[in-house]
Amino acid sequence: MPDVILQEKLRDFLEEDVGLGDITTGAVVPAGTVVRAQIIVKEPAVVAGILEAESLFQMLGVNFAGCVKDGDNVPAGTVIAEVQGEGRDILTAERTVLNILMRMSGIATETNRIVRRIRDAGLKVRIAATRKTAPGLRYFDKKAVIIGGGDPHRFRLDDAFLVKDNHLKVAGGIGEALKRIRSVASFSKMVEVEAKTKSQALEAAKLGADIVMLDNMAVREASDTVKALRALKRKVLIEVSGGVTGENIMEYAGLEPDVISLGSITHSVRAVDISLKVVEVKTRT
Repeated sequence: MPDVILQEKLRDFLEEDVGLGDITTGAVVPAGTVVRAQIIVKEPAVVAGILEAESLFQMLGVNFAGCVKDGDNVPAGTVIAEVQGEGRDILTAERTVLNILMRMSGIATETNRIVRRIRDAGLKVRIAATRKTAPGLRYFDKKAVIIGGGDPHRFRLDDAFLVKDNHLKVAGGIGEALKRIRSVASFSKMVEVEAKTKSQALEAAKLGADIVMLDNMAVREASDTVKALRALKRKVLIEVSGGVTGENIMEYAGLEPDVISLGSITHSVRAVDISLKVVEVKTRT
């Protein structure tokens, strides 16, 4: 994302938190007080959001020194960054910065945990996100998935055609939906069809879909469907989505689809515990 757009988003986040001013910091911290502080990860995590934290602090004239990089897997107690500058600015921006780091690191950590399970099993299945992101945070959520080793999937509705059950209901079926898409589609856009049954999946593949998503299929039905799709002469990417959990993901991964997508890595991920601690205070002379 270009710096000017990123800074605009970060400014909006800060404005949401600050309102008309940080009245507590304004009352307690004298102007001209210089503070040095550390940002500390309090549990093992894959760090994400360092660039965003740096950008937000720099907007306020606070010096930022990253001690790790996005994507680093660190133990509890790791100092991931140090900041130094006007105490009022640091304390006012503290919660906004930590919220970004905590959420992004949580998403990156969970994504990486799943990706490592897949790789350790010797499988090449890609783990992808969905559009089930927090409104206004999609860029940050998807970037965190990438940092964790996952695939972002679609960022927006204009990235690719994805025909879902409601589209099929309105259009009257897969054939008609694909016909309408072909009448307007650019060659550069892939077409994916959501299939709830083996017959739907085979129909979509035979009619030219680039990707077939097996939606909420039980493992046994998904297994039969993957085998049937692999037997077709036409190559089609296979995505498994819906009903995939930490308990059953290895069963689905063992079917060796091309992609498994999970909304849970963004919509209900647990934030990583990260704090900012002041370690030095002095008055500017």
